[in-house]
Amino acid sequence: MAERRFGMKRHGGQGRWGRRLLILLILVIIWIIGLFRFANDLPQTVEDVSTHSDAIVVLTGGSQRLSAGFNLMAVGMADRLFISGVYRGVEVKQLLENAERSGEGADWRIEIGDAVDTIGNAIETAVWAQRENIKSLRLVTSAYHMPRSLLEFRYRLPDTPIIPHPVFPENVKIGQWWAWPGTARLIMSEYTKYLIAKLRHQLTDLL
Repeated sequence: MAERRFGMKRHGGQGRWGRRLLILLILVIIWIIGLFRFANDLPQTVEDVSTHSDAIVVLTGGSQRLSAGFNLMAVGMADRLFISGVYRGVEVKQLLENAERSGEGADWRIEIGDAVDTIGNAIETAVWAQRENIKSLRLVTSAYHMPRSLLEFRYRLPDTPIIPHPVFPENVKIGQWWAWPGTARLIMSEYTKYLIAKLRHQLTDLL
């Protein structure tokens, strides 16, 4: 009788592990399907290139983003520029000096934040926008980073129109991301962070 009970217990344990592995497999499949949808929905172009906004917000993380922000200011797409993020290196200083020497940046109104992540970017931009009475903004960041950035910014600025203005780093191969290990790791990481951010917002709203 004892042997029979032991055998039933062992069989039941194997059944529980089997169910757990099945659930894990289903979750992995759902994650993979979501990953491909996420990658497929990443912006390929700047859809709105003409709408003027009160401010341009650039999230630091590469000279291409900063250059795009300065170029948008140069063609009069906004009257204010907010560079959100930790000041790294001399990129901002060099671009400001170049703009001033060319005469383009003489009247620009520029402020620099000190956020260390995307959540901080959204928080400090929301504080700045409220203080400066900013009613609309154009958000500049890398294409792979845009979905999570918009998620965080629209959560903090729900009533402010935000125009996405993605830039496209040459080393990020969005078109065939699965064929490039570096890009694949980047997009998988960004997708996971996007899911975590979305879940965090949902839990915050519930609580």
